[in-house]
Amino acid sequence: MQMTEEGLELIKEFEGFRARAYRDAVGVWTIGYGHTSMAGAPEVRPGMDITQEEGTAILRRDVATFANGVREAVKVPLTDGQFSALVSFAYNVGLGNLRKSSVLAAVNRGDFAAVPRRLQLWTKAGGRVLPGLVRRRAAEAALFAKQGEAQDLPTPVERVEAKPVTASKTVWSALATLALAGLQAWASASLKLAGVLLLLLMAVALGIIIYERWKKLKEEAL
Repeated sequence: MQMTEEGLELIKEFEGFRARAYRDAVGVWTIGYGHTSMAGAPEVRPGMDITQEEGTAILRRDVATFANGVREAVKVPLTDGQFSALVSFAYNVGLGNLRKSSVLAAVNRGDFAAVPRRLQLWTKAGGRVLPGLVRRRAAEAALFAKQGEAQDLPTPVERVEAKPVTASKTVWSALATLALAGLQAWASASLKLAGVLLLLLMAVALGIIIYERWKKLKEEAL
């Protein structure tokens, strides 16, 4: 998996080149194509100036570092384009955020279709949504999807949406059977049996509600 020139140009486009050091949206000193001291040398200082050629050279070194980090984090085969999209994402949010993100989780379970949606969760800086980040995530998603279709890789695992328990014919059939049995017991004056069946019916209904709530919370956590 290698960084492509298309991926490098994507980073250049959205980072933009600044010859003089400046503070980014969250106050970090930055220069060139989004280089910060956290990425390594050179240390960015107030008043610092570089040429565009120096900025490109710094960018290539920084991208190589991030590419190594992405390779270590990814556990499934990717195309160079998919890999480049993830490197661009990591370059913007940091390798630490990549490792704990739902973007990487979706990639590593082979759920490539979920990656664009997960990328769009990362559009905020300083607590507010930035239009530039929205556009960048969309471009990264497009690069990921485009290159994913272009090469012959193992077919990603498709996520099969589980049918809600409440939509299951088997469950409703069982509930209907219990209800009918309860009515029959009541009709035959077996009040004790009717009470047991009614309690069983209530327990099944409560179990369905608890399960659906648990499943929804689990999905929201992904």
